[in-house]
Amino acid sequence: MPTEKIVSLLPAATEIICALGLEENLVGRSHECDFPASVKYLPVCTEANFPDGLSSADIDVKVKEILADALSVYSVKREQIKALAPDVVVTQAQCEVCAVSLKDVEEALENYLDKQARIISLQPNSLEDIFNDITTIANALAVPQAGADLLESLQERVDIIKHKLKFIDSKPTVACIEWLEPIMISGNWVPGLVNIAGGTPVLVQAGKHSPYIEWDDILQQDPEIIVVMPCGFSIERTMREINLLLDRPGFASLKAVKNDRLYIADGNQYFNRPGPRIVDSIEILAEIIRPKQFIFGYEGEGWIKFSV
Repeated sequence: MPTEKIVSLLPAATEIICALGLEENLVGRSHECDFPASVKYLPVCTEANFPDGLSSADIDVKVKEILADALSVYSVKREQIKALAPDVVVTQAQCEVCAVSLKDVEEALENYLDKQARIISLQPNSLEDIFNDITTIANALAVPQAGADLLESLQERVDIIKHKLKFIDSKPTVACIEWLEPIMISGNWVPGLVNIAGGTPVLVQAGKHSPYIEWDDILQQDPEIIVVMPCGFSIERTMREINLLLDRPGFASLKAVKNDRLYIADGNQYFNRPGPRIVDSIEILAEIIRPKQFIFGYEGEGWIKFSV
């Protein structure tokens, strides 16, 4: 078993490391790493540069102000990381808003640690990229077989869904909402997950960053299914702001609303984390989009139906 000390500054990476059997090697985590629950005891090595409790609109404004001033949304706790003396630090270059960035980590640790730490940076844009990241981490941490075994088990679960839907041609249109104010549609890997789960993603391009859209775009597209999965929000947190959606003009006339196909999913624990539970996210979408074909048991915990 490898003995290198690891600091993970990304929730998805923490989940990957633990799934590879290397939880005992973790010596530090980001402020957002909370799964598995046992990692919560680890020292926290990052912090957000805006207060808790802001509304969706206020978070959006604050983040844009910070980035416009060429500052970082998150800070790296250099003294904490130096004290932990890691051999490996895992971060990301996918999104400056989602987690501490590669640039921030490099600047914080350059010529600062008492020993040189390897930095592993992840930048997934698709399900394939996420699976490749698992291989990258497994190889970098000298557990290639554990990586291969994990990927095999994840791929088997994906293949079960694909096989069951192989001969189904009709795919309902699905709008996955990643932010409520302003409206943002889930991009990157999410459109690919929708396709696997038997739906047709709308207003977004697979593999591209999540776009802001106008509400009129939703009205014009009139999706058959709407899944609300705000980035970093639990179902409970989303419920506190669901009126941002319900109060929009023409909302009640949408096909998804009239047919009782409006859902809220846990974006924080599932869809926004490009790690092993991304396959859980596919299973959640399969339950939502194809309820006659799939029951995996996530309803009530990973997603709920929201009847207006």
